Amino acid sequence: MSYLFTSESVSEGHPDKIADQISDAILDAMLAQDPDSRVACETFVTTGLVVVGGEVTTKAYVEIQEVVRETIKRIGYNKDDYKFDAESCGVMVTLHSQSPDIARGVDADNEKDQGAGDQGMMFGYATTETPEYMPMALAFSHRLVKELADVRKNNADLMPYLRPDAKAQVTIEYSNDGTPQRVHTVVVSTQHDAFVKPKDSSAGAQAEADRQMLEKIRKDVIEHIVPKAIPADMLDENTIFHINPTGKFVIGGPHGDAGLTGRKIIVDTYGGKGAHGGGAFSGKDSSKVDRSAAYAARHIAKNLVAAGVTDEALVQVAYAIGVAKPVSLNVNTYGKAKVNMNDAEISNVINKLFDMRPKAIVERFGLKNPIFGLTAAYGHMGRDSYSQEVELNTVDVKDNGEEKHQVHRRVKKQLEFFTWEKLDYVDKIKEAFGLK
Repeated sequence: MSYLFTSESVSEGHPDKIADQISDAILDAMLAQDPDSRVACETFVTTGLVVVGGEVTTKAYVEIQEVVRETIKRIGYNKDDYKFDAESCGVMVTLHSQSPDIARGVDADNEKDQGAGDQGMMFGYATTETPEYMPMALAFSHRLVKELADVRKNNADLMPYLRPDAKAQVTIEYSNDGTPQRVHTVVVSTQHDAFVKPKDSSAGAQAEADRQMLEKIRKDVIEHIVPKAIPADMLDENTIFHINPTGKFVIGGPHGDAGLTGRKIIVDTYGGKGAHGGGAFSGKDSSKVDRSAAYAARHIAKNLVAAGVTDEALVQVAYAIGVAKPVSLNVNTYGKAKVNMNDAEISNVINKLFDMRPKAIVERFGLKNPIFGLTAAYGHMGRDSYSQEVELNTVDVKDNGEEKHQVHRRVKKQLEFFTWEKLDYVDKIKEAFGLK
């Protein structure tokens, strides 16, 4: 008997994602100047206001307001009509230094023995359902909202009424053996201008204007957005489409709902497939294993599946605060392993193959670089790894023998992004499991 599974994604203009992007932009700005920055930055957004708080320990000097406004502008909140725009919103900053009680557990004389920044468990997941080794429902949902943003920013004539806030949800129908069969339902809600004006002030005229807008938006989404996001062979005449199902979505963004860093952790990871340990990512430097170990667990799961050990993998790792070595590492193959080993034996091999101490993870993926801003929308997992030269604001400390002073300058640096998505352990895993 078939069954259904649903996942959602939200656009970069969603209030919670605005908060995530601001937090990660501040993190990147600090890491660019001081790679050893310790950052736990939280952001709250609402009508006309951004509040930035949390704990940082850094040598960097960052104009927080400038970073906040530039991030909001890049997302697309640049009109008074939105009731939240980059130029006029208030920005309140309440950052303070990190607790020394946490620092003493994280710092270590031997860097490789750097302790975990907190206790907790993290999960990584991978599946053969899509080329990016991600669950299909989430992958399609991400593609829908990314395509909406791309049209809004780069092809505005196609759908000139689009505003930044949007959500998508996809339901996949699976066969009894867990194989994706078809897209059962697509839900897209996109914020829009009031681009059809009512003929008069009557309720009937307003209802007719709303109907015309909805008809146009539905037609455009199905014709222009869906075909670029979902393969045609996964759609059929029975696929259900709910486009702006409330009928109207003019008021959105932080004016419609408040946003907070870390409220979209399922969107950020696997759309409800696998598991989640509960820790958010954005605004946290890599000493926080909530982030770095979750990336490392995804890396293991993806390489395991790509190597052919299993068609599906869930990797759990857990830490104690201040302790470098994980307290546990477990691999669940959901009975889909292609090697003559049980999950405990597979876990034992993986535990020997991957160094999961926090410092080793940071070095393996280059997590002291300012690479996190791009992760804060459209998922931290399932992205293409790539290298790119970027220009950074950096700071040098000069000592003339009498006093120290900072010298700020612009430098170009080659950075690698989404390094945890690399398939660089496939050959090692094949060798460890005797696969060709």
